[in-house]
Amino acid sequence: MANGIGGKSKEEALNGLNDMTASVAPIAVAEYRQRIDKALSLMQQQQLDAVLLNAGTNLRYFTGVDWYASERLVAALLLRDGRLLYVLPHFEIGSLEPLMLVPGAILSWQEHQNPYQLCADAVTAFAGPQASLAIDESAQFFIADGIRQMGPELQLSDAKTVTAGCRMQKSAAELALIQRAMDMTLAVHQATASILYPGISTAEVTSFIDEAHRRVGASGSYFCIVLFGTDTAFPHGVAHPKVLQDGDMVLIDTGCRLHGYLSDITRSYVFGEASAKQRSVWLHEKKAQWVAFEAAQPGQACQQVDRAARGYLQQQGYGPDYQLPGLPHRTGHGIGLDIHEWPYLVEGNTTALAEGMCFSNEPMLVLPGEFGVRLEDHFYMTEQGPVWFTEPAHAIDDPFGLKP
Repeated sequence: MANGIGGKSKEEALNGLNDMTASVAPIAVAEYRQRIDKALSLMQQQQLDAVLLNAGTNLRYFTGVDWYASERLVAALLLRDGRLLYVLPHFEIGSLEPLMLVPGAILSWQEHQNPYQLCADAVTAFAGPQASLAIDESAQFFIADGIRQMGPELQLSDAKTVTAGCRMQKSAAELALIQRAMDMTLAVHQATASILYPGISTAEVTSFIDEAHRRVGASGSYFCIVLFGTDTAFPHGVAHPKVLQDGDMVLIDTGCRLHGYLSDITRSYVFGEASAKQRSVWLHEKKAQWVAFEAAQPGQACQQVDRAARGYLQQQGYGPDYQLPGLPHRTGHGIGLDIHEWPYLVEGNTTALAEGMCFSNEPMLVLPGEFGVRLEDHFYMTEQGPVWFTEPAHAIDDPFGLKP
């Protein structure tokens, strides 16, 4: 079809995709050192003696170690003097040591030993029994509790002021990786729209999207939501999704990972002829997205972006607040190594918008029992204002601007 919705076979659509990762580079080792230096500066300001970085995105962000959180502690202690102490199972040294882009001492533990005793002893030896230790906000409770039991006098706190304080503002290298990941997913979206036909299942579309992400150079989809018709009124899906029919609203939300950094784009459009109501709601959604974008100015509080989108929608008869029909959730979230990370565009968040911050912009409209429309693109902040990573959708029947 001329508007890019339907008309192609899967093979044709996949053959139109190419690897888009050849010219991108992972984060350089020097940048990891810069991240640690910033963390140390924040630790000094907050009078913290040590920070525990648990396996997951915080550990990866500061050290390059890409490892999963489990019942076995894998972590790094960042001491106020700049030293890194890696705490890990002894049998994993061979796997983990090559991942350490920032060198540090290794404190290993055997299966019968207590790793929390290692942590408490190391921090106590460095700064005394009442040392201040901030623990990764994503760490499981049993980690903090284990350290508390082994070091009852340690002053434990939340490390988010350090971790988020570093991660909220992206570097040029991070922005470049997010940009390419977004470009990849937008190409996948366009290919996906072209293979739709009446009767296609959401499972078939999800499988195609995974393969399409592989064709553009990702390891597959990081996540994928595909919804048709009345199911689109449920932001994150339904237990038993329906197949596609003419006149259905289509909602596809997906993303991929590139060198750890994520994409996340949602497109909503109609398969077949859109009704007057579908067109009207879609245009309200597009305008709300634009109003939110224009409100995102340097120095403004994050909550102002949510207020702007929600205020416009209320003027159109939606809401108020989170009431339906209307916008049932926050306007946006941060993105980086995590699909949802700080800061959030939500009421109550007074964090000032600053250069390098990245956000989703998705003031979804939900009409229960009818349909939902979510247009989601991301932007990043510059000194002059917001810049889109991806161009927003064009029209309900021409989402990618393909009509002559």
